[in-house]
Amino acid sequence: MRSNDKVVCGIDVHKKFFVAALLTAMGECIIERFANNQTGLLQLKDWLLRYYCQLVAAESTGIYWYPLFLTLEESIDVVIVNARQIKAIPGRKTDIIDAQWIAQLARNGLIKPSRVFRGNDRELRKLTRTRQKLIQERTDHINRIHQILESVGIKLSSVLTNILGKAGRFVLRSLLDGITVEKIIERIPVARIRKKKEALLEALHTNISSVDRLMLEQHLELIQIIDGKVAEIDAEIQNGFHGRKEDLQILKSMPGIGNTAAATILAEIGNYKDFPSAEKLAAWCGIVPSVYQSADKLRTGPITKQGSRQIRWILIEAAHSAARSKNTKLHRYFMRLNRRIGYVKAIVALAHKILCLIWHLLHNHEFYEESNSSTKHETNFSDPENLQRRERSAINLLTRLNYVITKPTNELVLP
Repeated sequence: MRSNDKVVCGIDVHKKFFVAALLTAMGECIIERFANNQTGLLQLKDWLLRYYCQLVAAESTGIYWYPLFLTLEESIDVVIVNARQIKAIPGRKTDIIDAQWIAQLARNGLIKPSRVFRGNDRELRKLTRTRQKLIQERTDHINRIHQILESVGIKLSSVLTNILGKAGRFVLRSLLDGITVEKIIERIPVARIRKKKEALLEALHTNISSVDRLMLEQHLELIQIIDGKVAEIDAEIQNGFHGRKEDLQILKSMPGIGNTAAATILAEIGNYKDFPSAEKLAAWCGIVPSVYQSADKLRTGPITKQGSRQIRWILIEAAHSAARSKNTKLHRYFMRLNRRIGYVKAIVALAHKILCLIWHLLHNHEFYEESNSSTKHETNFSDPENLQRRERSAINLLTRLNYVITKPTNELVLP
C-alpha cells in the first residue's frame, strides 16, 4: 500500500485533552477531541480502530504523550516527533490546524520519528534519573549544613575534608547531643583526626542555638533517609541490568567510568544497536559541534546540546575522571588538547572520544585495554613515519629561530 493510501491520524497533545485529525484513504479529514484521561484514551483508541487507522503521529509535548503512546503502541503504529521539527507555517495556529498539519506530514512520510524507549530500557532510565535527582537533593542538604556551620562559626570543613564522613558525622552528632569538645576529640573513631586536636579545638569552640540545632538534625536525618533510598534504587538498577552484565563490565573497564556512570550511560543510550556508527550516537547525544555552511564558508560552533542532558552530564563527569587517570591514553589525549584548545573544550572533546569508544567496545563485545607496551609515552625511533614527523618538527622549529635549511644537502646556515 502506498503511503498516500494509508489512513493516518495527527494528534495535537495537551495536558487536558487531545485534538485528533484523521485523514482517510479517500482524502476526507475527520476532527475529534478527546479528554486526556483513561476514559478519553480508550475512546480515542476505539475511534482509530473503527476507521482502520494505520499510523498515528503526535508531538512529544512534555510527558503528556506517554499515556497516549502506552495505550496505542500494541494496536497501531505510533510515531512521536520533536515539536521543533514539525512547526507549521506561521500566521495561523489553532489546535485543529496543528493536528491536520501533523497528519499531512505523516501521510507523506515527512516525519522523522524520535527514539522512544520501551519496556526495561524505559524503566532503567527512570531509575537512573531518579537516582540522579536524589543525589542532587542530598548535595543540597550537605550545602545547607555547611552554611549553618559557617554561620555559627564552626569551621569543621577547614579541618575535615568530608564533614559527612565517619569522623565528621560523629563530631556533628556529638555536638547536637551536647557533648563537650574535649570529649568529642577524645572519642573520634579515626586516629589520624584525633591528632588534629588543636585545630579541632579552634574550629569547634562555639555555641549552637536551638534553631540551628534543629535545622542540623533535620538535614542529617534527611541525608540518612536519602542514602537509604539511593541504596534501594541501586539494588533495583542492578536487577534491571541482570541480562546486560557484560555491557556493564565493558564500560567499567574504561578509565573514569565506575558502576554508577556505566549504568547511567547504558540506561540513557538504550539499545546501542539503533546507531549505525559512533558519530550517529554522538550526534543523538548532542555532543558534536554545530555546523553552519553557506557557499564556500564552513563554520563550526559549540556542541549542539540536543538530546539527553543526563548523558552529556555523566559523560563530562567521566571525562573529568579520565583526565585525572595517569599513564593512560585518554589522559595523554586530554593533555595534548588542553595545551592547544584549553581545559573546557578539551574535556568536551574527551567526553566525545569516550562515547565513541563505548560504541565500538559494545558493538565488538571487547573490553578496554591499554597497549601492551609501556603506558608511558615512548617514541618509536625505528618507525619511518615517526622519524619524518620529528624531522619536519625540527625543521619548523629551526626556521622559526631564523636558521636556513638548504636541500638536498641539508646544510645548516647560521643566522
